[in-house]
Amino acid sequence: MTTAHVIADDSEALAVAAALADDFRAGASQRDADRTLPREELDRLSASGLLAVTVPAEHGGTDVTAGTLAEIFRLLATADGSLAQIPQSHFAYVNVIRRQGTPQQQKFFFAELLAGRRFGNAQSEAGTKHVQDIRTRLEPLPDGSYLLNGVKHYSTGALFADWIPVLARDDNGHLQVAFVPSDAPGLTVIDDWDGMGQRTTASGTVRLVGVPVPADRVFPHHLTFRGPQLHGAFAQLLHAAIDAGIAAGALAEAAEFVRTKSRPWFESGAETAVEDPLLIQRFGELALQVRTAEALLREAARAADRARAGLTDDSAAEASIAVAAAKVRAAQAAVEVAGALFEVAGTRSALNSLNLHRHWRDARTHTLHDPARWKIQHIGRYVLNGTRPPRHGLL
Repeated sequence: MTTAHVIADDSEALAVAAALADDFRAGASQRDADRTLPREELDRLSASGLLAVTVPAEHGGTDVTAGTLAEIFRLLATADGSLAQIPQSHFAYVNVIRRQGTPQQQKFFFAELLAGRRFGNAQSEAGTKHVQDIRTRLEPLPDGSYLLNGVKHYSTGALFADWIPVLARDDNGHLQVAFVPSDAPGLTVIDDWDGMGQRTTASGTVRLVGVPVPADRVFPHHLTFRGPQLHGAFAQLLHAAIDAGIAAGALAEAAEFVRTKSRPWFESGAETAVEDPLLIQRFGELALQVRTAEALLREAARAADRARAGLTDDSAAEASIAVAAAKVRAAQAAVEVAGALFEVAGTRSALNSLNLHRHWRDARTHTLHDPARWKIQHIGRYVLNGTRPPRHGLL
């Protein structure tokens, strides 16, 4: 792709996202059932300009609010829980460029974004001690460039990317991000993702064997966490938006199924399922879960925007805690509402041919990204003892 539309403002960004979500919804079930990767849909997403909406205004971008970006992700996830997940890391690494890039690096990569280029991710590793045990190495060469060696897993977006940001440690053990073009020698992206949910994210393996990296493609990510930062809060806000969108999409499909296909339970005395008082009650309860998740998502986005406008230890902590609360509630809503779809729709909804279980599979898979129980711990410590959450990128 060489050109992309440049979105004018937040309102246009939301309108474009809503229109694309409506289009993407039509084929989402079939793509999931057949595991048809959404290459055409991603090309449309790139061409729309949505992937460049956080480029700073001084570089020609829109620089939308966190609230707008979260709503973009929520809208996309109401349509397709896989498709919405693919650009999540893309925006996280745009933030790395904003925070740690030199003026020259920013000029180059922001121009790439405005042209419609996509970032993937190669950060997580399997078989290590824990999620932050990064063993991929960035080895210096005498001319100032580097070689990358390692193996990455859960590399969402890498298969569709123009640039793959790779998380690695240098000789000093410092965390760096190396931006590698998808056609770099020694780089192999393997489509071996076989998750039960988010089946079309292609979240497979990336192998790096002596991949050459020029010095100006490396960003000192370890500096991100040395002061107040929103890197983790921003990334987690998008995860929360995806969960909230999956919940809303499942509720909408459940309501449509009950309106058009379900029969009333004979004891209700109702002529149609939509008149069944117990079903009406259950839909009210599920709607409350979705609305609560959406409200906490909006509150978290506002906290992130406030913190960005005046970044301090306190404002960053408030944003992280607000996002953690939104993420916990959205994850609960996604899993519970997507599971309740079958409860309210009845036996027919379990038919594999209808593929209604994709909502629950997407929710259950996505909510495994990082444990909600630790977010609740950090919320409790903050409320009870005033302990600020740690700066490790997952809060």
